[in-house]
Amino acid sequence: MTNKGRISRRNFIGTAAAAGTAFALNPGFAFAGSSGNVGHDKVAAELPAEAATGLSGDPYPSVHIPDFKIADGPFKPNWESLRKGYTCPEWFRDAKFGIWAHWGPQCVPEAGDWYARGMYTEGSEQYKYHLEHYGHPSEFGSKDLCHLWRAEKWDPDRLMQLYKRAGAKYFAAMAAHHDNFDAWDSKYQPWNSMRVGPKKDIIGLWAAAARRQGLPFGVTYHVSAGRVWREFMPVKYGSDVKGPKAGIPYDGRLTKADGKGTWWEGMYPQDLYGPVHTVNDPCPEFVQQYLMRVDDLIRQHHPDLICLDEALEFAWDGIAWLGMPDLAPQIAAHYYNSSLRWNGAKLQVVLNLKGWKGAPPWIKDAFVADTEMDWDENKRPAPWQNEDCLMGTWHYQRDHGYRSAESVIHELVDIVSKNGNLLLNVPLPGNGAIDDAAVSVLEDIGRWLDINGEAIYGSRPWKQFGEEQIRFTTKPGAIYASTLGVSTAEVKIKSLAGEKIARVQLLGSNQKIEWQQTADALVIKPVSDWPCPHAVAFKIDLIQ
Repeated sequence: MTNKGRISRRNFIGTAAAAGTAFALNPGFAFAGSSGNVGHDKVAAELPAEAATGLSGDPYPSVHIPDFKIADGPFKPNWESLRKGYTCPEWFRDAKFGIWAHWGPQCVPEAGDWYARGMYTEGSEQYKYHLEHYGHPSEFGSKDLCHLWRAEKWDPDRLMQLYKRAGAKYFAAMAAHHDNFDAWDSKYQPWNSMRVGPKKDIIGLWAAAARRQGLPFGVTYHVSAGRVWREFMPVKYGSDVKGPKAGIPYDGRLTKADGKGTWWEGMYPQDLYGPVHTVNDPCPEFVQQYLMRVDDLIRQHHPDLICLDEALEFAWDGIAWLGMPDLAPQIAAHYYNSSLRWNGAKLQVVLNLKGWKGAPPWIKDAFVADTEMDWDENKRPAPWQNEDCLMGTWHYQRDHGYRSAESVIHELVDIVSKNGNLLLNVPLPGNGAIDDAAVSVLEDIGRWLDINGEAIYGSRPWKQFGEEQIRFTTKPGAIYASTLGVSTAEVKIKSLAGEKIARVQLLGSNQKIEWQQTADALVIKPVSDWPCPHAVAFKIDLIQ
């Protein structure tokens, strides 16, 4: 199995290597090489001419943001210090399979990914859906979706029990997406789930539920200058160019005074939408707030894993420049040093970064590389993680349908053979009640892992990842050969022709397995009764 035909929605094009030692904080995020703003004209043209200067007079941010300070400790904010001091923890290497809740206000419409941007894009399907179900974005905007997100049927303990039955060995929750709304009792973002919407500390409740089940807990954080400041915020300041609402500004231009008599009275829209700006304007206040929101997550919830949804390198994604090579080492040093305090001076945390493929190889020792619906044909020397989705769209989309358990199992087997982990997003609707169809798929995956988990959990990659429809893993004294599918024919494994084999077993079966070793292959005779569908794992004990 390969990932051919399944492509990431981010096909990053690296433009500069994140090399060197300490990077100075670039508070304006004035990206290198962006003075000409190649490709920005189209986005900027969507905004009124006065966008860059049409400030409301409201303070931004409305809360005091202190200076970001890196926690004391052995890690310094440069790649040399980070790569020498960091080692991926064994719990992550052993876990192999995690489940993720990519869940927030944008799940309320049940209309797919990036809704908080699409609803402001005149003529798009999400814009049309929004008009039909909620009204015009000048009257009902992204802030109002936050208000509608109530999580009224959400039961984190019940869900965590399900995820554990499905075989997950760690769990991650989305702390904030590109809509800029924080799903915890955020100290530096007033638009958060304790004040608006659920009136619950979503991240805190997720963390407690995961830890009650003995699962390491992670967070994914999708607020960044590239995505939020440059891609999601500016579209909210525009207006329709045709139709009955042409020229009427969307709600991104509202001020605190406009909220009098509304449900959001007393709140500053700019805290969610940012001050009116174009994609070219610097954002020192936003960057400082971003750093302190990450710091707040670390201090409050002690996550075992943080996945930052941003490119390590500078990269152009067709809309705006992404990349945080100057911020990544500062966050890494702060996170690693902070974690030593709550982990008994042991480094037990994982930082995932994306957009790293063009960076110098030695930089990659400083974190755990992360990909998105996109993995290589070959194994990697260092541990890594691929994010994927059970639904095919990150945010919940009604009637979209789910992948089969078999497709997820094959992906997991393939990734593990290449030294990776799979973090599987299981989308939830806004109310938090998981679909029966999703439960069925997860329980199917769990049944398979109950039988074949020995070939997955705690394994390490063999000298080669596989051949044809077979994938290898290893543990001391044994090689595991997992088949991608189940066949009534004999199984020939050419890569094991020269190995000193003592015995061949089929996981989950008491059958005596008939086998022989030829000069060309290990040949396993047809098996009369397979223990499970989808895939099977043979354990090949070696002569010691």
